[in-house]
Amino acid sequence: MDATLAEMERLIRRDPARRGLISSESTWGPLCPGHVAQAARQLCEQGRRAIIVTGFFIPGAVPPSAETDGPPGAALLAAALTRVGLSVQIVTDEPCRSAVEVAAREMGLAPTNVWTIPTARAEQDAWCAEVLAGTLCRQPVTHLIALERVGPSHTSESIREQLRAERTNESDQLDESDRLAEFEKLVAEADRNRCHNMRGECIDAHTAPLHRLFELAADRAGICTIGIGDGGNEIGLGSIAWHELRRRLNGPSAARIPCRIATNWTIVAGVSNWGGQALAAATLLLASQPEAARDWTIHQQHQALERLVAEGPAVDGITRLPEPTVDGLPFLTYIQPWEGLRRLMGLQ
Repeated sequence: MDATLAEMERLIRRDPARRGLISSESTWGPLCPGHVAQAARQLCEQGRRAIIVTGFFIPGAVPPSAETDGPPGAALLAAALTRVGLSVQIVTDEPCRSAVEVAAREMGLAPTNVWTIPTARAEQDAWCAEVLAGTLCRQPVTHLIALERVGPSHTSESIREQLRAERTNESDQLDESDRLAEFEKLVAEADRNRCHNMRGECIDAHTAPLHRLFELAADRAGICTIGIGDGGNEIGLGSIAWHELRRRLNGPSAARIPCRIATNWTIVAGVSNWGGQALAAATLLLASQPEAARDWTIHQQHQALERLVAEGPAVDGITRLPEPTVDGLPFLTYIQPWEGLRRLMGLQ
């Protein structure tokens, strides 16, 4: 079983888009190795109610839409967790609501499985607290999962917190001073605590603060958090040191986009949907229910992606075009990890 779970993680650790987090592993080693298996085991052993946060809006697309990376992986993961007995909701914001609803429908989930945070800022924190407490559904949350959901970038204080957590001896304080100075030199004040896309553009105006669920969860006992991302700017990637992400990421925005929100487990994949697929497959396997994924064939996933684009609507986050591709990858390339995961579950 351990070897199979490790192979599942290996399948999603490829970087066809050359973003850097995965392709840099040959130089600096893997980020968060083993977290797919560890998160899946935790879900199987302790999971009762899960909230999956997703939806990454692309305002510059025509039409402006959610991207195709996020909703499909979240919906597949939600369907898998439902099959093993968890109560699951997918949570998003209004700009991404329609796309998430279509993705959920394509995986057989009911409309009630999708919740949308209020648009009024004054109501959002109270709503997040009610979600975590189980007020909206009479059952407290045990697991909070983010999949391809952008989160706010670092601040000087969040860098200090990371450095304090890393410190092992007094001599590290000299290194801390240098790293903080580097951050403050490379990241302008106006770019701190902001949500950025991979181009480095601030998208706060199109992004509700669903990261507050994770900040509030940090103060509550009994909630395990999982983050799934591929570019460094997603919720959960704050588990990895800013300087580590900066040196691995490609492009001129590498310093300002890393997210500051950390999670207990962090799954790094070449495409975030792959991370959701791997976590779903690992959980089904550990629960001895791989047959639950029998109908989630390559054809079904292609059809679901086509309907997501047409009816969501949704666009490829890289090309910004309304076509059934993910992160610039043609479907036949994109679906290869899921093919491998199905084989490991004994479905092919």
